[in-house]
Amino acid sequence: MFLGLRTVIYPAPDLAAGRDWFSGVLGFGPYFDEPFYVGFDVAGYELALDPAGDPAAGAVTCWGVADADAALARLLGAGAAAREAVREVGGGIRVATVREPAGAVLGVIENPHFRLPPAPAGPGPGRRAGP
Repeated sequence: MFLGLRTVIYPAPDLAAGRDWFSGVLGFGPYFDEPFYVGFDVAGYELALDPAGDPAAGAVTCWGVADADAALARLLGAGAAAREAVREVGGGIRVATVREPAGAVLGVIENPHFRLPPAPAGPGPGRRAGP
């Protein structure tokens, strides 16, 4: 069901401070910067800041899925509790969240635009051996 990690969304009650802090840590600014959401492209993955996020709930990890409705139904059928129904967030991107049985928030994201950049060559985890 899961296609791989896609997005981690951090609560950011002070969105400007969060944007500036992550920009400094990452060494570059966001590709998307609006009052309702800030998004950074980190090697093809989304690091997001949500001003409406609940700091007490912590970060939400979103796993890529081919069909958000089917994924949500499967998670609920497996004992997860509904948190947010499937909703479109723009550009054909659809998300939903549940609480898994231990209580953590788990997100799914159907993103037709997601493409990982080619892995860099050379030694190291996640890298190809050569050209």
